[in-house]
Amino acid sequence: MAETKTVGPVVAGNGSVGIYLALLQLFFTLGWTVYVIYLPQLAAKAGIPASAVVVILLIDQAIFTVTDTLMGIASDRMTRIAGRLSRVVIWLTVVSCAAFLTFPYLAELGPDAKIILVTMMAIWVVTSSALRAPPLALLGKFAARPSIPILSCLTMLGYGLAGALSPYLGVALRDQDPRIPFVVSSAVLLVTAFAMSWIERKLREGSLKAVERPKFALPKSFSMLALIFVAAMLVLALGYQLHFSINSAPLFLRFAKQPDLQWLMPVYWIGFNIAMFPATIVAKRYGGLVVMGAAGLLGAIAVLGAEYATGLSTMLAMQFMAGAAWGCILMSAVAAAVAVSGEGSEGCLLGLMFSALALATFTRIAAVMGGLTRDSAYQALLQWTPIVCWSLAGTALLFIAVARLQKWQQDSAAAPPI
Repeated sequence: MAETKTVGPVVAGNGSVGIYLALLQLFFTLGWTVYVIYLPQLAAKAGIPASAVVVILLIDQAIFTVTDTLMGIASDRMTRIAGRLSRVVIWLTVVSCAAFLTFPYLAELGPDAKIILVTMMAIWVVTSSALRAPPLALLGKFAARPSIPILSCLTMLGYGLAGALSPYLGVALRDQDPRIPFVVSSAVLLVTAFAMSWIERKLREGSLKAVERPKFALPKSFSMLALIFVAAMLVLALGYQLHFSINSAPLFLRFAKQPDLQWLMPVYWIGFNIAMFPATIVAKRYGGLVVMGAAGLLGAIAVLGAEYATGLSTMLAMQFMAGAAWGCILMSAVAAAVAVSGEGSEGCLLGLMFSALALATFTRIAAVMGGLTRDSAYQALLQWTPIVCWSLAGTALLFIAVARLQKWQQDSAAAPPI
């Protein structure tokens, strides 16, 4: 039997928390974009072969796959003592920004600094994980449950805005001295991270002021349900990676020219940013898994429509819809992870969620490095895999969510929908 308590009001002032997390993700993701833009140039200056650039990116994602989960587990332990998690995040961010700042200067030293440069890159990637799962773990542990969808929406808004700005950033920085964007990115992210202590304190105080915070007994199917959630997240992320990062540009080039891509690709992220807000209402009422499942099916339809589009206007509409689906998936995944994890292990499952995202990115980079995108024999596979991924994961999640909703309606003492 679950332990039920009266749900307290949504913590006042959560809007400032959400805006902060949006800025944190925006600056973090833009920093990663700067890194990707300049990595070939930095590698060439340091005497690193051009063929090794993709390998470096592959290793980065492999590291994230491990460290994201470890950071999530550490978050669960550190939040037991007030202020510890935020202090650790801040210090790791200091190390991360310091390492990031050195990249263009070490590259200028030439081949003699090659090993040091690669070492600093590894330090940067490992410490950067502190800005992925841990901030969301604070939401899962201390934010009022009804506010989690909108807070996760605001957090992912930063990610979506960075995605929309990336094509323009690539054009704007193409001929710029790399030292300037690396210094600016490091400084802005570091200043933003210093406010993490204030955010943790605000969330903890809000949690104490709430009338009651819901606590539910851990369901017997926790392990299986958590495993299904992580597997579904991996499959959905793989569908996103293959569609947007590999297939989208060739699809647009059927109706447009290469210079137009910088204006067309952000349509995906416009849909991403807009659709999350109304989806929070559905997630708050019916749970994150319902939204994830429905969005997965909607995304599959959109990708199928993009493959068979007969004009640019149809392609734009389908890409907008696909971006909207991915935005709804990521936003609701946070709420679903918090619910699936049970009390006390929110950070662990959020870390696994980010690890799944990193593993999907790893798979996409490996596919590119392996030449699958240039082999006509694999064109059909690349074309249909995103549709299959989103269809299968969406159907599975929706089936589980509906089953739990029905059980919840039949037994008022059961855990709420997730």
